[in-house]
Amino acid sequence: MEVKGEIYRVSGPVVTAIGLDAKMYDLCKVGDQGLMGEVIQIVGDKVIIQVYEETAGIRPGEPVITTGMSLAVELGPGLLSSIYDGVQRPLHVLLESSGGFIGRGITADGLDHKKLWEFKPVAKKGDFIDSGQVFGVVQETVNIEHKIMMPPDKSGTIADIKSGSFTVLDTVCTLTDGTELQMMHKWPVRRPRPVKKKMTPSRPLVTGQRILDGFFPVAKGGTAAIPGPFGSGKTVTQQQLSKWSDTEIVVYVGCGERGNEMADVLWDFPHLEDPQTGRPLMERTILVANTSNMPVAAREASVYTGITLAEYYRDMGYDVSLMADSTSRWAEAMREISSRLEEMPGEEGYPAYLSARLAEFYERAGVAQALCGEEGSVTAIGAVSPPGGDFSEPVTQNTLRIVKVFWALDAKLSQRRHFPAINWLTSYSLYKETLDPWFETNVAPDFVTMRERAMDMLQVESELQEIVQLVGSDSLPDEQQLLLEVTRMVREVFLQQNAFHPIDTYSPFSKQYALMKAIMKYADMANDALKSGALVSQLVKLDSKNDLPKIRFEDNFEANMSAVLAKMDKEFAALGGK
Repeated sequence: MEVKGEIYRVSGPVVTAIGLDAKMYDLCKVGDQGLMGEVIQIVGDKVIIQVYEETAGIRPGEPVITTGMSLAVELGPGLLSSIYDGVQRPLHVLLESSGGFIGRGITADGLDHKKLWEFKPVAKKGDFIDSGQVFGVVQETVNIEHKIMMPPDKSGTIADIKSGSFTVLDTVCTLTDGTELQMMHKWPVRRPRPVKKKMTPSRPLVTGQRILDGFFPVAKGGTAAIPGPFGSGKTVTQQQLSKWSDTEIVVYVGCGERGNEMADVLWDFPHLEDPQTGRPLMERTILVANTSNMPVAAREASVYTGITLAEYYRDMGYDVSLMADSTSRWAEAMREISSRLEEMPGEEGYPAYLSARLAEFYERAGVAQALCGEEGSVTAIGAVSPPGGDFSEPVTQNTLRIVKVFWALDAKLSQRRHFPAINWLTSYSLYKETLDPWFETNVAPDFVTMRERAMDMLQVESELQEIVQLVGSDSLPDEQQLLLEVTRMVREVFLQQNAFHPIDTYSPFSKQYALMKAIMKYADMANDALKSGALVSQLVKLDSKNDLPKIRFEDNFEANMSAVLAKMDKEFAALGGK
């Protein structure tokens, strides 16, 4: 039921209303233009509203109407391939309504209410359907079957169920108590969707990125952060994860990012091919675009919208990856709203509840047994944009306390054109021990051992670099000179990867293992040759060693790798090595 009040005060996106009977998080229509807003504070007879649109031009005395409902998203067939703004308004609908720039006060349904979907029931008359259980299916895209579930707050016995083509608003099932069910239902974005139980993640998220899969893996249902300064590659890394991670559904939230970067995403994704299915990647992707020139208040909504859409597909039993780029912009929006509410500021002006809000978001990730009995997961990966690359600032530090994987981007590496610019000495993954048995079973028994050996070498290299910078590498013993050469191979052959090369952009585990195995084979044979009297200068110039970086970019990788390894054997035999 709608209740009217009037505007008392306007402070940027924060509007104070009086004469309004409202509850916390109620959705409101503010001013003569009906701008969308949400109740965020109630003080006495004053209701403070966070407006999701530009408030320029509205003034005290204009009407405010509360809808009595909280901000919710429409969940049903038609979500995949969609591009939304932060409050689930389809951008193509907004374009048709207002042209090149989004007009104010425009409302649009999250789903197409006119499109027909072929509904197939999987339950029958007389069946009791509990909360979250599936009673029908719709083929949403070629490879994704959309399961029509009982809303989590309802249950009952089926009195009638239909089959055929319907819109999302048509009644497809009626319960004995008279409740009518459609293929669509709404869910408030701030409330996590319920599950039967949460479980410990035990499978890795396969990304095809060698440094992530091989050195710092994240589990399906896990949480990860990608902090880094401007230009270090956060957005490209997020886009790589969106393109190539082995989840059935991808939700990409561009939260406060630059418009040109989001435009690249909107342009690229419809033209990309899914490596798993060969179909367009957009068929399993939902994009939420809330760029930096859009109203600041909608940034918070965009993050909650994204995680709610991810939970919905998790409840069907799908693995979902959520990319939030970036949570720093979301935190900055919170800081701005908090200052306008005149709240006591915390560190660097951020609100005292910053850590709690970040935790609420990341805790909605995880592996869960859904109410329908299926197992699904949401993997949350958030980019962080610390000012000046300072990882000690509050958003980065609070994020680190919550997430279990830290992929630290380094400006110095990006300046040296080493991409992905993830610093192997400061990054870490707390899922390694949990995932090691999977790697040993599904990749190779010695994969974990080789990874640890490479990490140890890189650690020693960083210690030797201080000496090298003072007196040069020629002053080091031969064994240490060789170690520097092997670690350079690890960096240039394994850790470096070209996101824009059609072949090197995705590296399956078979290729990752073969590259690491070849590097370690060279290291072992070179050490043996060194003991047999070979010179470091001879070992460095071997053709097989210099061929290794090239074969990453070639089509027939297996055949080329076999040829390089055979050449390596011959060259070491000529040196007198084993």
